[in-house]
Amino acid sequence: EVLTLLVLTYPLLQGLALHLHAAVTGSYVPGTHSIALVNCLNEQIARDIARAIMDKKLAAYVNILPKSSALYFWKGELEESTEILLLVKTRTSKIGELSNYVRSIHPFEMPEIISLPIDQGNPAYLKWIEENVPRD
Repeated sequence: EVLTLLVLTYPLLQGLALHLHAAVTGSYVPGTHSIALVNCLNEQIARDIARAIMDKKLAAYVNILPKSSALYFWKGELEESTEILLLVKTRTSKIGELSNYVRSIHPFEMPEIISLPIDQGNPAYLKWIEENVPRD
């Protein structure tokens, strides 16, 4: 029973230890922040969505990348288009809220919203993200 309890609580204890270590040493806990990728039909839609994300304080920084070509299957057919990509830097804890909000304002039936955790980075920049995106 004790072994089972230890195995089941290990992830929780490990997470607490990482956060405690980070608090004491000032080090970064991998995965605390994320980059979300959001595709947009054109630059105006991309700017509107980026501004809406920033107005809601769901991100500290949004890059609007220039037009790129895309190939994808949609409803069984191979499609080709051009898109603008947003790179959204935020807290990982905000990804759910960000995704829900973007889906509510995005004109696509099924917008691409994918997030990747930030494993490491410039500590000052990561701290800046934290300071500019309110906690839950």
